[in-house]
Amino acid sequence: MIFPFNYLNILGKYLMLMWRCIAIPDRWRLFFKQYVKEMQQLGVDSIGIVLLISFFIGAVICIQMKLNIQSPWMPRWVSGYTTREIMLLEFSSSIMCLILAGKVGSNIASELGTMRVTQQIDALDIMGVNSANYLIAPKILGLITLMPCLVIFADVTGILGAYATAFVGHILAPEDLTLGLQHSFKSWFVWMSIIKSLVFAFIISSVSSFCGYTVEGGSVEVGKASTSAVVNSSILILFADVFLTQLLS
Repeated sequence: MIFPFNYLNILGKYLMLMWRCIAIPDRWRLFFKQYVKEMQQLGVDSIGIVLLISFFIGAVICIQMKLNIQSPWMPRWVSGYTTREIMLLEFSSSIMCLILAGKVGSNIASELGTMRVTQQIDALDIMGVNSANYLIAPKILGLITLMPCLVIFADVTGILGAYATAFVGHILAPEDLTLGLQHSFKSWFVWMSIIKSLVFAFIISSVSSFCGYTVEGGSVEVGKASTSAVVNSSILILFADVFLTQLLS
């Protein structure tokens, strides 16, 4: 009976930390400045890796669909249709957030963990500053704000990658790809991927912040907290993906 109580203890500490984060900021100007900084660091700086991975994933999905699914018994637009569905329903939200959990999550955990072991967070608490609200809330809001933009970038870049295989690789005709991308398009799938990504963004930022904020020890524990942040965020994203897919479909 030790492990369940340990998990409940961790869950209670996490909820208490999140409760401290939603307090009203003492100085809105400093909070907004920190918020803009986190949007730059967590969201804008991640655009490059999102575009690069999305482009090649879109190209690979299109090639795989053409080579393994296309047959004389199926319409020629099937490859474009399945590529669009995979990009919208899973990659642009779930898979991309798993990738960002490794980049953004480790960054957040290591930053807060370093501040904890160097007693910077303790100094903020001594001065009467709500350190959780000042350090964690801007990270959560910043990542949630820019995550829909990253989802849209991933969708568009993935489709461009699929067109690259059509024009450069001559895997299939661009007309067939266009017909498949337009076939039975449901705009709700775009909104569903955005809603899922918002939940995943909260999971990444809050869990990683908790792992870094609660570090105890030295530099070795900071590295362990960074690894724990990535692993726990990825597991929770996969669990959430199952429930959100069932709920929103």
